Amino acid sequence: MMMLRLWSQSWVFLLLSLAVVGSVQNSGKYSRDDFPSDFVFGAGTSAYQVEGATAEDGRSPSSWDTFCHQGQMPDKSTGDLAADQYHKYKEDVKLMSDIGLEGYRFSISWSRLLPNGRGAVNPKGLEYYNNLINELIRHGVAPYVTIFHFDFPQVLEDEYGGWLSPNIVEDFTAYADVCFREFGDRVSYWTTINEPNILAITSYDLGALPPQRCSPQFGMFNCSGGNSSVEPYTVMHHILLAHASAAALYKEKYQVKQKGWIGLNVYAFWCDPFTNTTADVKASQRAMDFLVGWAFHPLVFGDYPMIMKTTVGSRLPSFSKRESELVKGSADFIGMNHYSSIYVEDNPSNLTTGLPDFNGDMAIKFSVSRDDTPSDPFVPSSSTFAPTGLRNLLEYVKNYYGNPPVIIQENGYGERGNETLNDTVRINYLDGYIGSMIDPIRNGSNVRGYFVWSFLDVFELLGGYHTRFGLVQVDFDDKELKRRPKLSAQWFSNFLKKKSSRIETQIKARSHPS
Repeated sequence: MMMLRLWSQSWVFLLLSLAVVGSVQNSGKYSRDDFPSDFVFGAGTSAYQVEGATAEDGRSPSSWDTFCHQGQMPDKSTGDLAADQYHKYKEDVKLMSDIGLEGYRFSISWSRLLPNGRGAVNPKGLEYYNNLINELIRHGVAPYVTIFHFDFPQVLEDEYGGWLSPNIVEDFTAYADVCFREFGDRVSYWTTINEPNILAITSYDLGALPPQRCSPQFGMFNCSGGNSSVEPYTVMHHILLAHASAAALYKEKYQVKQKGWIGLNVYAFWCDPFTNTTADVKASQRAMDFLVGWAFHPLVFGDYPMIMKTTVGSRLPSFSKRESELVKGSADFIGMNHYSSIYVEDNPSNLTTGLPDFNGDMAIKFSVSRDDTPSDPFVPSSSTFAPTGLRNLLEYVKNYYGNPPVIIQENGYGERGNETLNDTVRINYLDGYIGSMIDPIRNGSNVRGYFVWSFLDVFELLGGYHTRFGLVQVDFDDKELKRRPKLSAQWFSNFLKKKSSRIETQIKARSHPS
């Protein structure tokens, strides 16, 4: 999860650490029974952030291995060990079952399954994911699998530039085919690609994440190459085509027999106007079109939002008639990662200062509250606790995009430092956001599930081991990486098992020792 100079490094770091401020608006007066019986509650992680064993059993380096081993993390940490789920998956699945998770969202490491990026399957990688999936099913936890979650095979990056090349469409489709063939008899929900909008901006505009490409005037770091005015749009275009190609293959070759669903994930802010002026109201809609509609529009309508086509012009790739038909309707569901909301102010001067990057094309300034002064670049000191943003986002998707099936695939609270087990702030956060979905569901929103980020403390992208989102604590100073459920895990478990419906009861429950 992450993002936006919108941005400076402080803003990217903010979205990774999410120091949430604000009072709790929801009193927790709801229960599991307020959600449909087939609504799925779970938690998630991703391969590089949780597995470890990066140099074991035939896995080849990913772009994140390269990035971290070059010392690019602020604390110089790597995901070499992470939470070592590669060796501790049975213990972790048992914890999931004990908590009562109904689903576990995880990703497959492309370079573990296909060390050469294509071709021969690594039998040890295949064995690991089969074992993990079988263990989940044995414990009654449904596997929700993401095929790509940022960790691109370095061998393909070196060969042709990764997502910048149209070659990626064929290679990604072939990789997805292996996943469907080997695991699809037990996996009902596939997400092709995680947060393509964030990948395009942070890696190809700001140069903050691998492969660190940017124009010098827009980059957060010294990029070795790149074009911030063009490459974010090229990458997003290829991602959409790769998703659509993999989805078409799945529907043609596997879906009838396996009876699964396939979708794409999008990072989704809710954007409110900073003032009620016409300019700011238009700016907030423009922000939604650039940040959310960039993916939603092609998936639903087969083309990019008109404001993007008008503003970006020839720098925005166009879909052929065949490509448009392939992308439109390619997602059986859309996954959304949502953590917070922002306020937006019109900033037309961004369009008059030379060739802009993605952020300049949006022509807006940002703030976390109406008490702040909007800025660009945006350097806030905190993020907002705003559950109404998720409620508004679900209503917006229902009304603006025809109410497609939606799964909230990431939502959670990050704490800096050695967080105690008594994480009542996280409980407040989860209580507010889970409760915010009830009204949209009653109003007909087609939201199908909710996944906490994250199941355990993991290696956070840019946050390393100093930012903790987990329901379960991992002691990274202990050689055994001891796991201990936090109070939030107890609260979530009680909610799922219908033992309580009020947050006050959970906070007053017997606390863990710190």
